[in-house]
Amino acid sequence: MSAFKINPKDYHGVGIGLRSAHYQTILADRPDVPWFEALTDNYMNDGGYPLHYLEKIRAHYPITFHGVGLSLGGVDPIDLTYLKRLKALRSQFQPIHFSDHLCWTSHDGRHSNDLLPMPYTQDAVRHVSERIDQVQNSLGEQILVENVSSYLSYTMSDRTEAEFFAEVAQQADCLILCDINNIYVSAKNHGFDALDYLKAMPKARIRELHLAGYEDQGDYLLDTHGEAVHEPVWGLYERALEEYGEIPTLLEWDTNIPDFSVLMQEQSRALNYWTKKQARV
Repeated sequence: MSAFKINPKDYHGVGIGLRSAHYQTILADRPDVPWFEALTDNYMNDGGYPLHYLEKIRAHYPITFHGVGLSLGGVDPIDLTYLKRLKALRSQFQPIHFSDHLCWTSHDGRHSNDLLPMPYTQDAVRHVSERIDQVQNSLGEQILVENVSSYLSYTMSDRTEAEFFAEVAQQADCLILCDINNIYVSAKNHGFDALDYLKAMPKARIRELHLAGYEDQGDYLLDTHGEAVHEPVWGLYERALEEYGEIPTLLEWDTNIPDFSVLMQEQSRALNYWTKKQARV
């Protein structure tokens, strides 16, 4: 197991996902945002427009790194070239931490555009824990792993997703990024209780929460991260703060990206839930 620990630095409050459409606004207005999350896969090139602006924004704000390319649940070997580029990027920008998803995204060298769920079995716990440990030892620190939205389940699964997460986090000695929107989407799609999921997660391992929007397709919910946060997700977020405390939270908006002022409104609402919690204490 890895014994490395993250350095929290100035990591607090509600951050916002960094998107190229907002580079100019952020640099011109210097909005009151405690930190931004950068999608590492957008910055793996040598030089160019994205790295130029990331350097400028990093000069004024702490950042976290979030990836989609490790395929932690896959069976292909960990991509060492990808990992080398990630290490170089980390060395250059010194983010607070790095996170990726507890899923698989590639097989036999072919990459999917989707974050694909894993079966929840003891063999899968062992497999993904070994791969997380490989990544952590390479980076020299703990990483955060995130729950994904899902639309199918495996008949071989013999435990819940939350139980699976708890076992992986313990065995790999990693941390957890708990996506509240993804929990709600999966709960509706599979018919489980989202509150039971929250309560089953290992609280001491949770270092960040995510908020985003979904699309209602009638007979299922589609996780697009392309709308404002829906009311049921806000309600679940309030319960998460009660369960876990005031965990740093990220507001994500990945498609149909609006004006930055809309994200600031969503951030303000998230902070209101912190204020409500403080008032009850």
